[in-house]
Amino acid sequence: MKPIEAVYTPPSAHWVGDGFHVRGYFNVIPDGMRRMSPFLLLDYGAPEEFPPADNTRRGVGPHPHRGFETVTIAYQGSVAHHDSTGSGGVIAPGDVQWMTAGAGILHREYHAEDFARAGGAMQMAQIWVNLPHEHKLTAPRYQAITADRMGVHEFKGGSVRVIAGEHAGVKGPAATFSPVHMYDVELKSGASHRISLPAHYNTALLVMKGGLSVNGKQASADDFVLFKNEGEKISLEAHADTRLLVLSGEPINEPIANYGPFVMNTPEEIAQAISDFQTGKFGHLDE
Repeated sequence: MKPIEAVYTPPSAHWVGDGFHVRGYFNVIPDGMRRMSPFLLLDYGAPEEFPPADNTRRGVGPHPHRGFETVTIAYQGSVAHHDSTGSGGVIAPGDVQWMTAGAGILHREYHAEDFARAGGAMQMAQIWVNLPHEHKLTAPRYQAITADRMGVHEFKGGSVRVIAGEHAGVKGPAATFSPVHMYDVELKSGASHRISLPAHYNTALLVMKGGLSVNGKQASADDFVLFKNEGEKISLEAHADTRLLVLSGEPINEPIANYGPFVMNTPEEIAQAISDFQTGKFGHLDE
């Protein structure tokens, strides 16, 4: 079994713009950005009701990124995305957007127009995935992964949607720059399942709904379970209808220099990123 290092209760929520009320789970892990490499950030917005909007858009206006990837998963509600490469679209429930910022990009994220007009529950997660040094300045790209493209492993009492990596012979559609496993797991009450992941990968799971036993230890909704880098097996036994986000990846053992939306390897590269952004090298994007 893969031993559990810690179970973290949910941190306080904060607003990203005026549309996403999220908890930053890596903030509670000592040196979380390095401890969870290649993952840099996990912001999770638990289900929250939004009333129908007036003419004001809810979300985050144009902002830059360089040196990593952003992965947005919509569970409830829909998110509209536009960026300075001309890419864009709507991330609907069940969809994933995997955006490679690479050399530099501007993007904006808002509640999708139809969702904003009607109102309803918003539930989403955003993960930042680091890029190895050799790919830090790769050309930006956009992977729109719709729900019907997801790899799915079904078993009695549940399923694993494979976003990236592989599980039980099922491969996920996301193309990645380093080895990453990302799963959306659902278990009916009373169901059990086992997941096998490499011992040396940094591995954790977020309980988004329900409650379960993880390798014999109890975890409830909104808890974050961090595993030691030992063993390979994770045993899941659901005590209620349960949903999990599983993250596991091979660490990128390189220096991390970060400043807001830029993640590079050295302070000099951060300074260059700021200069390139200020001089318009990330392109242009209207509000």
